[in-house]
Amino acid sequence: MLKVIVGDVDEAPLFTKPFYEMDVYENSDIGTIVGMVTAYDPDSTSSSVRYSIDNNLQEERIFEIDKNNGVIRTTKQLDREEMPWYNITVTASETENPTLMSYVSVGIKVLDVNDNAPYIGNEDIIVCENARAGQVIYTLTAIDKDDSANGQNFYFSLEEGHAPNPNFTLRNNEDNTASIVARRRRFSRTSQDIYYFPVVVADGGSPSLSSTSTLTIRVCACERDGRVRTCHAEAFLSSAGLSTGALIAILLCVVILLAIVVLFITLRRGKKEPLIISEEDVRENVVTYDDEGGGEEDTEAFDISALRNPSAAEDLKYRRDVRPEVMCTPRHQDQSDIETINVQEFLNQKLAEADRDPSVPPYDSLQTYAYEGQRSEEGSISSLDSLGTPSDQDYTYLDDWGPEFKKLAELYGEKESERTT
Repeated sequence: MLKVIVGDVDEAPLFTKPFYEMDVYENSDIGTIVGMVTAYDPDSTSSSVRYSIDNNLQEERIFEIDKNNGVIRTTKQLDREEMPWYNITVTASETENPTLMSYVSVGIKVLDVNDNAPYIGNEDIIVCENARAGQVIYTLTAIDKDDSANGQNFYFSLEEGHAPNPNFTLRNNEDNTASIVARRRRFSRTSQDIYYFPVVVADGGSPSLSSTSTLTIRVCACERDGRVRTCHAEAFLSSAGLSTGALIAILLCVVILLAIVVLFITLRRGKKEPLIISEEDVRENVVTYDDEGGGEEDTEAFDISALRNPSAAEDLKYRRDVRPEVMCTPRHQDQSDIETINVQEFLNQKLAEADRDPSVPPYDSLQTYAYEGQRSEEGSISSLDSLGTPSDQDYTYLDDWGPEFKKLAELYGEKESERTT
């Protein structure tokens, strides 16, 4: 006789089932019991078992389990239309040795509750202009998100409390469909091209739920066999008496008007800006005069008696724009001396007196003289005559005078570049 004694080894707990399947109704209260799992210790010591849910496989905690007895409860309300099934993993471990664990899969089915009302989808419904009274123009079907056991028996009707529709009526086919029937003949798009038709659809669930959908019915031109010819806007123009040639002529007129507008805008943008835009220009020191003188023979524009008769310029006249700080005493000459000298000597004398007078302000002043002497052998010194001949004058210093002389610097700068070229 050989007696073999098998020694006991500590093993992980064992579940009573290899897989658990449970169910719970949607919209149940938080904390509703879904079911229970059971595990035991196969060892002789028969240690107690603790339960837990593997949260690593569960994205969010929708269920919880009692660690002592294995009862599973909900932690939030469930919606079957969003998630009809849940799969979780339950872990069982010994209290004395938590490292020994076993796992089991639990499938939880969410049972349906009639909580969604049926509705009619976005239907494209048309009626022909040549429709007859009593003709079926469309057959309706409903959509219900709930399970077929809850309310897949639909009933269609019109809204209560409203006057009968003179254009269309509804006929319930008692097979989860309904037909829209025309109540009159001959529809016209010119008078009305769109009709609105409200329909109520209810399910057979407990409790029964219903919804109202407003359908849009369009009037279209059809062939005699019922085929749709067109529903677009150009059909209205044709019925109004506009031919294809008239439409093309209208489009050409619109295109020509647009071309004229574009050309006008282009010409306005391409117009060159004048040198001096207006009197409100920022260059306030530039004054524009539109008067044209009469030349050398014009003796009425100014008084030249002061130069031709030196005795008339006897007194020294001061500038009106600047008030001198030191007032000088006017110099008088004897009448006999003034009458004996000519104009040139008179001017030289006045020039010498002005150079010696300390009270004369050092401002540039433009003086106009009407006296014309004999032709000088040195030639003209006018800057206006230097445009056609090369000049050694450098006008780059005009750039340093500020924005008031910007236009003048650009003019002379361009001329210098042209001369260099």
